[in-house]
Amino acid sequence: MLNQSVCAMDISTLPFNRTCLDRYFDLSTPDQNPGGDGVWVLLQGMQLFTLSGRPEQLPSGACPLPPLAENALYLGQWQGEPCRLLEVPEDTALPATLEAHHLRATEPTLPASLSSLGGIGLMVLHWEATSRFCGNCDGTMERLPGEWGKFCLQCGTHHFPRIHPCVIGLIVRGQQILLVRKGEWATGRFGLVAGFVEFGESLEEAMAREALEETGINITNIRYLGSQSWPFPSQLMCGFVADYAGGDIDLRDQELCAAQWYALDQLPTLPPSRSIARYLIDHAADFIKQD
Repeated sequence: MLNQSVCAMDISTLPFNRTCLDRYFDLSTPDQNPGGDGVWVLLQGMQLFTLSGRPEQLPSGACPLPPLAENALYLGQWQGEPCRLLEVPEDTALPATLEAHHLRATEPTLPASLSSLGGIGLMVLHWEATSRFCGNCDGTMERLPGEWGKFCLQCGTHHFPRIHPCVIGLIVRGQQILLVRKGEWATGRFGLVAGFVEFGESLEEAMAREALEETGINITNIRYLGSQSWPFPSQLMCGFVADYAGGDIDLRDQELCAAQWYALDQLPTLPPSRSIARYLIDHAADFIKQD
């Protein structure tokens, strides 16, 4: 019989999801800035900076980079203190008192709470960079009070942060799971079938289409398991498990360079543990047919 212990899974606790911040952070909007000192989310590309040798401690007090202080964006309260986001240009040298942590490192060096806060920072910066002008008339945009959304001064259209839904799925065939590989991934690393939702699709329809388009495999019994915010730059990864229904592996999508069925005791190099892909693979035994 098939073990379907879906209820035992809690994907919400993965890094980048808000649950990781529940005890530490209250999101607010830039117009609520109380002024004064606080803590700083310094992002240089995908690197977040903490105090040197203290990966759990954000810099605090006055702005560590005074010339950039006017560009800071208030995010909310971090452990009861004002929390501000600052994008640091790539050519800016930071003081030796700060240490860089890459938010997509294979082996994370940050606690999940700070990885998640950094992820929010990345999404906010992406929204700021893509919402300077109205997509309707190219007019200048201004913030809506008490919102992260903006409105156009020229045509009045309201715009809000764009979160892009994606599907990702664990496909099971008997005692095996289907893993795929993109050429740009780390050497030898495999992951799961995934892709963006298209116009007019349900999430389940998108999962079935992606499996067929990418690998030539038909799937059935598609079950939703949970989701993960993925701030690279602004996705929501919706996780599924599905059963093999037919077809042979046929790499129809040029994004993939390999796909193969694997037994759980013969898995290749897998995605980092911070990702929903790895979470689903690690729980694959819950969905394998038991004799």
